[in-house]
Amino acid sequence: MGSITRSFANNITTSGVLLPASLNNNSIANVTAYNASVATGNMVLISSQTASNSASISFTTGIDSTYKEYQFWFIDIHPRADGYEFQFNLSTDSGSNYNVTKTTTCFRSAFRENGTDPSLLYNTDSDLAQSTNPVFLSTNSIAGDADMSFVGSMSLFNPASTTYVKHFIINTATMNVNDYAVNHFIAGYGNTTSAINAIQFSMTSGNFDGTILMYGIK
Repeated sequence: MGSITRSFANNITTSGVLLPASLNNNSIANVTAYNASVATGNMVLISSQTASNSASISFTTGIDSTYKEYQFWFIDIHPRADGYEFQFNLSTDSGSNYNVTKTTTCFRSAFRENGTDPSLLYNTDSDLAQSTNPVFLSTNSIAGDADMSFVGSMSLFNPASTTYVKHFIINTATMNVNDYAVNHFIAGYGNTTSAINAIQFSMTSGNFDGTILMYGIK
């Protein structure tokens, strides 16, 4: 009996039960599917896209009736130039058009890098009132310095509904062009009872780098 086989056999009880010591991370490294009874958590990664000097990132598949909530996580979104906002728009025709009518509300908190000028502000300039324009995910111009980026998350609720409007809630953070740390709080709804099945992210102008993850919430 080889050493590996002997080691494994020593971790089997007389009733045929595997002891915990018989399993480790390497034991299941190549598993591609679990039995339905195995819990895998409430967040399911549907897809991930990485921008590299890209004009936009679009998710045109995977948004359907499978989940009642979809979350988008923004990892180190970095504009290629100073002074632009990150934004999104919604589609009811799988990305042929991004023009859903939306109403939003927004406020932000900020604090300067040198320890001055704390603020809490309602952003009337960032509100939409029954507009097909994109929604700002950031409410101050994002810095394009090499070490600066934009991060955060967005929840889109029940996009496949054909009864209700499509609510979203956003919480993001960035370092703006004037060296402020800014936390943005944005909410609103797509005013349509048609199913939302695609979403597009972009800068207000120019290209960007970074990764966007899309999760379904069970």
